[in-house]
Amino acid sequence: MKTTDVLVIGGSAAGMVAAITGKSSYPDKKFTLVKKQKDVMVPCGIPYIFGTLGDSAKNIMPVDALMAKNEIESIVDEVTAIDAKAKTAHLAGGDTIQFGKLIVATGSVPVKPKWLTGAEKENVFVIPKDKIYLDEMKQKLASCKRVAVIGAGFIGVEFSDELVRDGKEVILVEKEPSILSLAFDVELSDRIQTMLQDRGVNIITGNGVKEIVGGDTVTGVRLENGLTEEVDAVILSMGYQPNTALASKSGINVDESGFIAVDEYMRTHTPDVFAVGDCAQKRDFVTRRRVFTMLASTACAEARIAGMNLFNLHVIKTFSGTIAIYSTAIGDTGYGTAGITEARALEEGIEVVTGFFEGVDRHPGNLPDAHKQLVKLVVARRSGIIIGGEVIGGLSAGELTNVIGLAIENRMSVNALLSSQIGTHPCLTASPAGYPLIKAAEIVAGKIASGKP
Repeated sequence: MKTTDVLVIGGSAAGMVAAITGKSSYPDKKFTLVKKQKDVMVPCGIPYIFGTLGDSAKNIMPVDALMAKNEIESIVDEVTAIDAKAKTAHLAGGDTIQFGKLIVATGSVPVKPKWLTGAEKENVFVIPKDKIYLDEMKQKLASCKRVAVIGAGFIGVEFSDELVRDGKEVILVEKEPSILSLAFDVELSDRIQTMLQDRGVNIITGNGVKEIVGGDTVTGVRLENGLTEEVDAVILSMGYQPNTALASKSGINVDESGFIAVDEYMRTHTPDVFAVGDCAQKRDFVTRRRVFTMLASTACAEARIAGMNLFNLHVIKTFSGTIAIYSTAIGDTGYGTAGITEARALEEGIEVVTGFFEGVDRHPGNLPDAHKQLVKLVVARRSGIIIGGEVIGGLSAGELTNVIGLAIENRMSVNALLSSQIGTHPCLTASPAGYPLIKAAEIVAGKIASGKP
């Protein structure tokens, strides 16, 4: 029987960061990480295997190298059973590991709806974080000319753009009235949709898929309006569900939505057992409601909290909810969102004021790589606290989205943002006199002062 002070189950972002942070916080403890596959995919890079990168070998996270650098044992195997009372984990390869603390980071698995007729046909794919599956999928897609992508969240949008880049004809189908509807308000999502269409993606919104048709192999998708689109492959990008079967059968408490129940230190209801990443319960930072947000950025934040609190609780080091910071790019245009949208705020009964400003991310705007930069801020009217923000701009939009996320997490007010000092440079940022984030805040402040909506 092997022994370790801390056993981490799962080798993706959450497990890797939890192990590294834990070892850094408690260098005298022995850490062991168990992962099912030797090669672990960079989750957010998966769509780019099918276009920009061209090869899954270019999208591998250096887990083993990082484990070795931090003196953490890494084992390729699968944990099949956990005895939480005896503090043992049984591996498929026959070994048993005795642990002091356990971190469950088993991630999520893609949804393949049981109600969707034809989902088991040949050339119908989901998007797992599995190199072997993805390599086979890429090989099969090579001979396909017309592909339907079902679901226009971030992954569906990125896959569609990459497949068009690879020469495919792509139909992106979204049941909601607009793409990326959970992340962006409609005035921004409409711009992103136009951008995708200009790049060659055929987008159908307000119309879900009813059935996948064909014999053994898919030949088309039948939509809810009765129309059938002929395709020779279908990619289901319809979300993910927490991978908690192991936790559930081991007696670790799983909530009604299938997530492992955790507190703000990422502790489960079972003593000495933590859970982080997609498999762990989430609450929204602003509304405090349970949410299904599954992001590597959220997972890594949770992992750091768990790693720091394994043997000694640090009161200020807690996870206070997901801010849901997303960002991605289409060509040389980046877009991102943090916190909650205006539409979501109104659904929650939060009275908000918004500021919308469009400027340029360089000064002067005649610089060769200058790009329009659009910022929308969502602010709680009564308190003036920033609760959401959305960005479309150049590739710097990702970092600007992170700045908005920091403002939300630190509960900054519009006035605090207006008095903040920012560093600017012609080749790197917008003008200090027309910085879109600050200008959007000025618009909000003006509305609050005048009592305007």
